[in-house]
Amino acid sequence: MKILYIGGTGEISYACVAAGAALGQEITVFNRGRNDEPLPPGVKMIRGELNDATYRALGEGHFDVVCQFLAYAPEQIERDLAVFGGKISQYLFISTASAYQKPPRDWRITEQTPLVNSFWPYSQTKADMEAMLFGWHEAGKLPVTVVRPSHTYRRKFPGTFISGDDHVWRMTHGKPVIIHGDGTSLWTHTHASDFAKPFVRLLGNAKALGRAFHITRPDATTWNAIFQTIGRVLGVEPKFVYVPTATLVKYNPEWVGPLLGDKAWPVQFDLTNLMAVVGEFTCDTSMDESLGSVVPHYRRRAETFVPDEKLHALIDRIAGEQAALGV
Repeated sequence: MKILYIGGTGEISYACVAAGAALGQEITVFNRGRNDEPLPPGVKMIRGELNDATYRALGEGHFDVVCQFLAYAPEQIERDLAVFGGKISQYLFISTASAYQKPPRDWRITEQTPLVNSFWPYSQTKADMEAMLFGWHEAGKLPVTVVRPSHTYRRKFPGTFISGDDHVWRMTHGKPVIIHGDGTSLWTHTHASDFAKPFVRLLGNAKALGRAFHITRPDATTWNAIFQTIGRVLGVEPKFVYVPTATLVKYNPEWVGPLLGDKAWPVQFDLTNLMAVVGEFTCDTSMDESLGSVVPHYRRRAETFVPDEKLHALIDRIAGEQAALGV
């Protein structure tokens, strides 16, 4: 089985490539070749851009499975239909679990939960692309499997309405860290090495065709626990300030997507559908281990990290005004 990753060196895809290589899968990755981590032994690299002749030639590479990690717009999958249609046995599209209905009607998310997210154009675009792909699958044009990751990380700490690096910069510089709500909302975050285990079992799996799967850890924790653990693995004591989500988005409407469109709601994912196809799997890394593994990657980035002065001035202002309320 010949597998092509469009991407292959990113936050999620690198771990999938490594897990597949460990199973003996024949893997090629296509990207710009700017990765700073060595590919696993035996993995081949093709360098190119998504819209160049090198990419269009991939359709003649006799691949069995194509894993598309870099498509974010309809025209990109339309291009893939032209390149790979009728030439592969599985096209695996990386969508997003943030496409599920917001606000959620049920704390438990299944693959039957509607894909309706009016808060975040990114999520709704992914849902629209899924609809296009499943239409092509039904028409016999492209054999499709969809995977919906939730909050998955490997080298970067989980973020919320700002990046994890911004949160951690504030922690390590003694600045208050804002947590939306009161920090008790349940959230699921998954290390990429745990995500990769069931992911690679979907490749070449006939039971996965024409279906969608979310892949996450089976459990959930609170935002307080996540940020307390980040502080612990960094060896710092964070100063938390709690701000209602409705208040935060008034300060900056751009935060509506990542908050109301995703992280403000308590959710847990039902993995019954996934396990029926790939079998049982375990997430072996503890929260301290998985978040601790990010530390050396962050330390390297921190050497050249330049904080956005305007952004952090706003966060300082929010934290100060919230503190003035006496809560």
